[in-house]
Amino acid sequence: MTELFQDPALVLLLLFVIPLALRVPIAICLGLSASIVAWMYDMGIDMLPYNFFAGVAKVPLLAIPFFILAGFIMERAGIAARIVTLVETIVGDMTGGLAIATVAVATFWGAVSGSGPATVAALGLILIPAMVKSGYDKPFAAANVSVTSGLAIVIPPSIAFIVYGGIADASVPALFAAGIIPGLLVAGCLMICVYLISKKHGYRGLPRSVPVWKAFKDAFWGIMTPVVILGGIYGGIFTPTEAAAVAIFYGLFVGVFIYRTFNSFEILLEVLVESVKATAVIMFVVTCAGLFAWVASTVGLVEKGAEFLLALSDNPWVLLALINIILLLAGMLLDAISIYYVLLPFLLPLIRHFGWDVVWFGVMMTVNLAIGQITPPVAVNLYVGAQISGLTMEEITPAVIPLLIAAVLALVLIIYVPWFSTFLPALWGL
Repeated sequence: MTELFQDPALVLLLLFVIPLALRVPIAICLGLSASIVAWMYDMGIDMLPYNFFAGVAKVPLLAIPFFILAGFIMERAGIAARIVTLVETIVGDMTGGLAIATVAVATFWGAVSGSGPATVAALGLILIPAMVKSGYDKPFAAANVSVTSGLAIVIPPSIAFIVYGGIADASVPALFAAGIIPGLLVAGCLMICVYLISKKHGYRGLPRSVPVWKAFKDAFWGIMTPVVILGGIYGGIFTPTEAAAVAIFYGLFVGVFIYRTFNSFEILLEVLVESVKATAVIMFVVTCAGLFAWVASTVGLVEKGAEFLLALSDNPWVLLALINIILLLAGMLLDAISIYYVLLPFLLPLIRHFGWDVVWFGVMMTVNLAIGQITPPVAVNLYVGAQISGLTMEEITPAVIPLLIAAVLALVLIIYVPWFSTFLPALWGL
């Protein structure tokens, strides 16, 4: 027992894993284990407050609360509903029309919210009842919305890319550009999957109730959202953090003056409260995870973890497959933000050792973690989808499996064909 306490890295690992296995919230596991080890081994207890706040005192992380607020504003402004109507009108009553429309809208909405659960909440209330009304199986409808909303952390702008860029010291605009083609690739695989399922069961879309041009006119200001955000970033007009602030004012402009859905102070107050709650959860995890990362680096846990992985195999492709299996398993237990802070420090030495492109690795890791949002037991997207649909996780899960397979196939292509991730950053000189 005495020998056990002589290794602070092992003590830190045990203090983190044991409470986690007992279903203690992840932020508490991270912060408490780091604080106890820092106290036990006299690492400078007065440094804990500094490192706690240093984890969030970074300008790029300001984009997180801004994008969360922008997502809530645009959802309440009616942009989501109009985008759904446009895509439904375009696909009409073709086979699998509503299912394909769901994938398309979720892909687009990822360029607005940047958050998987927020996308499920924004789109699920509209699309799940519409699919059920059109004859779709309710578990399939809920699974489709929940799975495709995971694209929100891959399609730029992405909160996940902002966090990854901060930890790995990677260019956030380059990550945003790198996520476009892989995000569309995942969307394409999911569209093929839902089409085949719909064809088998005879699912169709809704007959067009309005002309396409009218639906496009109504949705125009919503369609312009990613154009304003991404166009400003890649045009050199503003940084990703500034783009998030611009997105807020753009959403307010559309909601107040164009769609006139923000017609009372109470609505704005509700949106602010919802945004503060969502931001507080993420930022508390970020602060505790940053504290854990500092202690883990100090006691040598990061180096030992990297050495352990290298000892398993020195073949980069074998190790890459192993890393993705670990990430998939981690995604079943932890949220994406926590995984970045816990595992990425262990993986950065491997990235440098093998000379892997840090931007490509970030896209691969993010797609992997997007899949983690739909894999039980900690499948945050499925929890939100279940709550909206009134179903249980057990009822939704079987319908998720075919979509999960399609997403994993897309992940394999992204892993072994880096061109999908590196083409646009290289083209745009990022």
